[in-house]
Amino acid sequence: MGMKTTQQEAYMSEFVYLYRSGPRPSRSPEQAQQEMQRWMAWLKDLTEKGHIKDPGHPLERAGKLVTGKARTVTDGPFAEAKDVVGGYTLVQAADIGQATALAAGCPIFEIADGAVEVRPVMRIG
Repeated sequence: MGMKTTQQEAYMSEFVYLYRSGPRPSRSPEQAQQEMQRWMAWLKDLTEKGHIKDPGHPLERAGKLVTGKARTVTDGPFAEAKDVVGGYTLVQAADIGQATALAAGCPIFEIADGAVEVRPVMRIG
């Protein structure tokens, strides 16, 4: 007796969307609210279609990076400042083609350098 899964879920694979962008232009509170509403509408649509496993969270731009055998600690931002992961979402899709097509509706593309990295989640065991 395990958890019940729908037939659709049985054939779905998991993917992580990593939202990437560079420095953001300043926005008015109204612009920020409109952007948030576009994100919420996009995620709501994917949720209603059964694709959202975990809506995820935005990430702060600051943080720490631990590297190498010496475990050297440095301050973020990470990778290159022009390309920072700003958040993530865990989605379900039939395959990477469908996951990529679903990502195309993301509001991040309204930002000049916005990008969604679509990564399959590896199943272990």
